[in-house]
Amino acid sequence: MDFKEIAKEVLINEANELIEASNKIDSKNIDKIINEIYNTKGRVVVIGVGKSGLVGQKIAATLSSTGTPSFFIHPTEAMHGDLGMIDKNDIILAISYSGKSDELSSLMPHLKRLSHKIITMTKDKNSPISKQGDYFLDISVSKEACPLNIAPTSSTTLTLALGDAIAICLMKKRNFKDSDFAAFHPGGSLGKRLFVKIKDLMQKENLPIVSKNVTLKEAIIKMTNGKLGSVLIAENNKLIGMLSDGDLRRAMLRDDFNLGAKAIDYATKNPKICDDENTLAFDILHLIEDSKIQLLIITNKNKEIKGAIHIHKLVEAGIQ
Repeated sequence: MDFKEIAKEVLINEANELIEASNKIDSKNIDKIINEIYNTKGRVVVIGVGKSGLVGQKIAATLSSTGTPSFFIHPTEAMHGDLGMIDKNDIILAISYSGKSDELSSLMPHLKRLSHKIITMTKDKNSPISKQGDYFLDISVSKEACPLNIAPTSSTTLTLALGDAIAICLMKKRNFKDSDFAAFHPGGSLGKRLFVKIKDLMQKENLPIVSKNVTLKEAIIKMTNGKLGSVLIAENNKLIGMLSDGDLRRAMLRDDFNLGAKAIDYATKNPKICDDENTLAFDILHLIEDSKIQLLIITNKNKEIKGAIHIHKLVEAGIQ
């Protein structure tokens, strides 16, 4: 048995069903559905049972995360009190491949009684459920990927894809930007990229700072205890230099190397800095990488030291 060929056949079957469905989309119908959702003052309430319910939960999650408030309700729960969660301004998205689900069929008259606009996703616009809806989306397939043509496979893929299509159409209509997406995903990589500032991550306390008069030996001790691989040299808290472990290695190759000499003599006099602690951490990461350094000093406009950030801290925080 060639499982590769079986897997390939499943993917081709489902892909063909998606292509076929794309050719059946009616321009006027989809325009009405998108405009109805866009103009609603309520939310999109997704309802379905079984596999349709599982797909519906994902559709509701996708809509919510892309700017269209939405939530999922199981029809049985709706019949036992959860109807109270639905506002009169909400739009219903009812999903049932057969269009004959007993649970959903029993619920439809109550949704109509509450004057809700209903979009149905079934295989037949003349099915009992779709006949009670206001808008219809065709999720019929010629064949399931299942060899018995029984298990919902191609049909659930198509339903999910149509849900994605609705979400993307609404994103386009709302001019939904990456900053909007990040606002709903502050813990994700995009959210961190757009919202986390360097002041939120930089080390502010116990910085390895020494005066311009300390010896190289004293600076090395401070560097070791500071655990940043560098020591900052300042006068009245104003940065005048930085001694890194790289500076130290280069110093050891000099003929005038002397542990008793002043550290400033071996330090980098104009180290790379950022003078705005509100700079995005994402931009700081790129500055560090482009400058080929590991530690960046954060100051104010007067070069007074505010903090420092190591590249490892940015990586650990998920900035990328």
